[in-house]
Amino acid sequence: MLGTIVGPVLLSFDKRVSFYKKWKFLPIPLFITLLYFVIWDSYFTKIGIWNFNDNYIIGKKMLALPIEEWLFFIFVPFACIFIYECTNFYIKKDILQNYAYKINGIILLIISVVAILNFHKTYTAFNFISAVILMAYIQFILKPTWLGRFYIGYFISLIPFFLVNGILTYLPVVTYNNAENLAIRIFTIPIEDTIYCLLLLLMNVTMYEWLKQRK
Repeated sequence: MLGTIVGPVLLSFDKRVSFYKKWKFLPIPLFITLLYFVIWDSYFTKIGIWNFNDNYIIGKKMLALPIEEWLFFIFVPFACIFIYECTNFYIKKDILQNYAYKINGIILLIISVVAILNFHKTYTAFNFISAVILMAYIQFILKPTWLGRFYIGYFISLIPFFLVNGILTYLPVVTYNNAENLAIRIFTIPIEDTIYCLLLLLMNVTMYEWLKQRK
């Protein structure tokens, strides 16, 4: 958690990006996504979809979740929105602008089919259906101009996400019940976690951009 948050916080004061000036738009998105994911995460922990290894946590828990897991839903979105803002500044051209809705639509179609075919696998189905609802809203109703830039930020964010999640699943800090997922791993990471990350970031960025535009 410290490795995830220290760099983005310190670099937020870089004069070129000046991310610290946009911190005022973060509390509402972070709080709402924290609430959603904590309820989901707590229930899945209680029914054994995944578990946390007590050897790797402080031991303090709220709603069956380690305090570190609560911090995860603050630190990781913060770091990824920081990456999103950095890509917006340093990559001047929206290189995915003409492809963003195709990318979103393809992912939307694939995870819809997978969710339907694997409705009995709780993590796969709930994770993918949650993402489908938000992505469909983005695709057909909201139609934002920032979607291409979101996917640039998302794809770059997958690099530190794989690093952090790879450590958590390799040690393992987190263990998964493979009966409730596709049992397909990217190294030691369940493939569903890539959509979990997508959903977490897309929820945050959608509200973050709405608040910025409203301002």
